[in-house]
Amino acid sequence: MNIFAGISTLLAVASLGISTVSAAAKKAEPAAQLNATGTALEKKYAEMLKASQADVGKALPKVDASKQAAFAKARDEAKAGADELEKSSGKLKGAQALVEHAKGKWIGGAEKGIKQAEAALKKATTDAERDAAKKDLAKWQANKEDGVKELKVRQAALDKLKAEDSKSSQSAQTAQTAKARADEAAAAKGFLAVATPILSSDKLDATLVKGAVLAEATPRGLAEFAQQGKEQEALVSKLLGDSALMKQMLEAGGAKFGKYGQAMEIYTAIRKASPKSSEGSLSRLALAVSLEHAKPIGQSNAKDQTNAPATVDPVKRYLHYEKAYLDGELDPAFKTLTTWEYRMVVDCDAPDEILAWGREMLRNYRPDHIYAADYGWRYSSTVKTEVPYGSQNQKYDLDSLQQYQNIIKDGGVCGRRAFFGRFILQCFGIPVWGVTQHAHAALSHWTPKGWVVNLGAGYQFSWWDKDEAPRSGSDFLLETQAREHGPEYLQVLRAQWVSRILGEQAYNDRKGVAGGFWSGMAHYQMAAIASTAVGLGPLGQELGEANEPVEKQKVEQVKLAEGDQKIATGKDGVITIPAVAHSKPSGRFAAMKSLSGGMQLHASGGYKAEYEVDAPRAGKYALSARVVTAQEGQKFLIAANGAGSPVEIAVPYTIGKWKQTQPVEVTLVSGKNHLSFAIQDGSRGVTIKEITFTPAK
Repeated sequence: MNIFAGISTLLAVASLGISTVSAAAKKAEPAAQLNATGTALEKKYAEMLKASQADVGKALPKVDASKQAAFAKARDEAKAGADELEKSSGKLKGAQALVEHAKGKWIGGAEKGIKQAEAALKKATTDAERDAAKKDLAKWQANKEDGVKELKVRQAALDKLKAEDSKSSQSAQTAQTAKARADEAAAAKGFLAVATPILSSDKLDATLVKGAVLAEATPRGLAEFAQQGKEQEALVSKLLGDSALMKQMLEAGGAKFGKYGQAMEIYTAIRKASPKSSEGSLSRLALAVSLEHAKPIGQSNAKDQTNAPATVDPVKRYLHYEKAYLDGELDPAFKTLTTWEYRMVVDCDAPDEILAWGREMLRNYRPDHIYAADYGWRYSSTVKTEVPYGSQNQKYDLDSLQQYQNIIKDGGVCGRRAFFGRFILQCFGIPVWGVTQHAHAALSHWTPKGWVVNLGAGYQFSWWDKDEAPRSGSDFLLETQAREHGPEYLQVLRAQWVSRILGEQAYNDRKGVAGGFWSGMAHYQMAAIASTAVGLGPLGQELGEANEPVEKQKVEQVKLAEGDQKIATGKDGVITIPAVAHSKPSGRFAAMKSLSGGMQLHASGGYKAEYEVDAPRAGKYALSARVVTAQEGQKFLIAANGAGSPVEIAVPYTIGKWKQTQPVEVTLVSGKNHLSFAIQDGSRGVTIKEITFTPAK
């Protein structure tokens, strides 16, 4: 594709003041009818855009035609070579993906089903239960056999492709493509030298930002908003007269779907609702919410909440994060984020109360995921430990719970796991970007050292098509790296603003669109700025469609202080034993700092331990434990002083909140007592703060 074709025409159009189409790809929406006021306003805004186009056209540097042709040729050759290489490697990747799919989803899924059916058969106590388990076992065994057969077919196809694709031809093709890209880059450097004087100066910024906003919003779009009333018209006028605010909006990526009038309306409402919204990081947060929610975001509600709002309230969303930030509930890095990064925090589809629930749940249940030093897995490691891979339990989802509460309760396949990972990160103020991969969904998120992918392959294998314009993971990563160079990145933005004002086609790596001259220059400038960046490799790629083996789940044991295990007896005779005051512990467990003070214990099925209870008097006591669960079905097994059969305690499903178990009666002797404590095999995680013995009255 020749990106310079028609550049002279574009400049001529600009000098004539003819309106062109914005470069940003937007989803088609039914156009509102313009009334007389709207028609007049559209004409007014169109004239403003024409004036901006004319001013920009006059200021642009001249580009030598022969150099344009040389660059176009180099670019076409580089693209052709890359396309051929991608086609060749794409076949191999596709065949390899089919092999992995058979191994993971078919054979792996069947093996999980076999284990569950065998466990059900062992536990069966009636003929009906045994017959059902046997039937289920036979089904999964048959599925595994089919999967093994299919794997052989797919592996043979992959081997054949590998044999056909010789290393020599692949290597030659790669070298040829690399040379073409080097020629293309060399030509681009020449153009960047010509463009740098205008891109490195802020003299034209007032014209550029106004023209870019008019082009992105379109005169028609602004008129549709402004014709609603004097207040809306005044908001548009105020925005177009505020160069500093328009520049801030554009630096942060612009209003969603070009809806600048709506963004201005939200921004004004937030500033009115909160005096703090003009201060420091909160001012960036306010602008981020305004831009990202310019097009309403659908709200994901519990099924039985039929009267809940259909969309997220942007003002309430801002106030939610403001309060969480001021209350110290968000990640310490939250205050350092840019407006562009904040946008990827505040766009979650969960209701605000569910975001608050997510923080409370993790603070109570697994605080170790919150204070983990490794930002690559901070918060998102919850998916590894608490959201098992598999859809067999989704039938137990409750209509009374919101989807993220159901996901951690019942697990899911790649999509649900990725969704929960994104959600829990956003709960704590960490930016996320959705990741789609071949037959898979993953997640990516911000860290102080750069953006990283969890539960999937790297950015080069990723894309996202569910926004204004489809985007490749490689292009997104490139932008994150270039944005780290603030002043230099402004040159990229200015080239993009010029491109939009002139109505060029936008560069799009995902769609293979080279874009117009200035759009292409923006891409090359971005690549040059980010050339020294070091990308972070993906984390948990092997867990994309699998559970992490239990033996690999490492939980850091916090060193206990003497006071952490102190047993207290109140004046009323109530004995309180910290859960970490155990002896001879075995199984999977971890002592961790409790964010409410002191220590707490997290353990799962198979955990066993002993406790020593010093009773002030003999008699009957009501035993209960303070616990947190995020799933159902756990059971404690407790025996005092070598009693025969242990007492069984059903652990309540607390939905991430602290609750007491139902009390059970135990008999203690005066003085030392020995308590055997266990969590039934197969139980999922339980967090225990303390065990109490209350004297019977």
